[in-house]
Amino acid sequence: MAKVIKSLRKQADKAQRAAVSARDPETAEGFQAMARAYRAQADVIKSKKKKTRKRPE
Repeated sequence: MAKVIKSLRKQADKAQRAAVSARDPETAEGFQAMARAYRAQADVIKSKKKKTRKRPE
């Protein structure tokens, strides 16, 4: 799971860099939205991972 989270965060960073370098405001906003979505997915996976760890067996 850690690889998935790391990969999503890496994609978010790439999308954020693309947003900064985009000249068109609509394109920049699209890349920013992608970055937020990738980070949100990573956060959800991370929180599910933490919940799974806390359960007693």
